[in-house]
Amino acid sequence: MMEQATTLIVLALLLMMLATVVMIMRSRNLFGVIVLGGVYSFLMATALFALDAVDVAMTEAAVGAGISTVLLLGALYLCRSEESRVMRSPWGPLLASLALAGVLMYGMVGLPLFSDPNADMHRHVVPRYLENMTNEIDVPNVVTAVLASYRGYDTLGETTVVFTAGVGVIALLRRRRVEDRERERGSTQHGHHDRRHDSRREDTPASGRDSDAA
Repeated sequence: MMEQATTLIVLALLLMMLATVVMIMRSRNLFGVIVLGGVYSFLMATALFALDAVDVAMTEAAVGAGISTVLLLGALYLCRSEESRVMRSPWGPLLASLALAGVLMYGMVGLPLFSDPNADMHRHVVPRYLENMTNEIDVPNVVTAVLASYRGYDTLGETTVVFTAGVGVIALLRRRRVEDRERERGSTQHGHHDRRHDSRREDTPASGRDSDAA
């Protein structure tokens, strides 16, 4: 009964994720696309939590819905809020995406069933982690040991990607701020020059009248 309820919850979440993807594809407002992307990440995190992948769900919620949304909003500050219309036909990228999805689905056919106790991972990899974790790493939490040590390079790569994206957005925002300051300084100097030019034009007739009167 519990497994059936979990399956229904996951299917409902997948349907909501599919609806979110359709809305993202049809929207041209970039702010709305970013918000919908955050909603998609939260739905994904909820689905992973329902599948007992709590560590991956926390990572998805923190990186996908949290940091990525902030970085995309920062990048949106540098451009227009409306997506420009595509000049070329979108059928080529659509067919390429469908072909990639077909290849991925074909690759999933050979995977073991979810929570299959006879899968190679549950018979070989998991027992080794549980038996040797204390001697090799001396970390009481299994999830922390896997993410920080056994999958340390993978976690480092993910952290590097997020850090690089953050540095890129900060650099773009800093450049935008410098350009705004230079633009304001140029407009201020141009305004002072116009005022000096106007004052000279006002002084010229008066001096001419004085010479005529003399």
